[in-house]
Amino acid sequence: MPQWLQWSLIIAGLIAIILLVMFIRSQMGLLSESRKRQAKAEEFQVNRRKDMIRSIHVIAMAIEEDQIEYSEACLRLKGLLDHVAPELLGQAPFNVFQEVHDQLQHMPTHRARQATDTKFVDKMDKERFEVEQKHADRIRRAATAIRHQSFST
Repeated sequence: MPQWLQWSLIIAGLIAIILLVMFIRSQMGLLSESRKRQAKAEEFQVNRRKDMIRSIHVIAMAIEEDQIEYSEACLRLKGLLDHVAPELLGQAPFNVFQEVHDQLQHMPTHRARQATDTKFVDKMDKERFEVEQKHADRIRRAATAIRHQSFST
């Protein structure tokens, strides 16, 4: 084999090695960035879950101290439990949050409520208060239970 061919093959091999090393380094950088993003997303989810659990406990305390309407509390707790521990909504005493939600979900809220006829809003409020009174004891017991519930993090 002529010497020029040997040198050409050696140089081609070195170029291939250099290109492969550059490719591997770029892939390692992308992998490192991906891991950092994933760790940051996981940390965000953990913090979000902790915030939701804190909110559940605050709402439960507000129920116990009569600082919030029971209907609003049930709607909020149902929404939070959907994300934190949806299985609790099917268990006593927590299922009252789901029951009240199901009975009130058709009612307009926020802007829709403001845009609705006053007589209709009054009728809905009356219905809402009846639902609250019907379930008041169960809601209070469930609030106490959920405040003492330990959520796995």
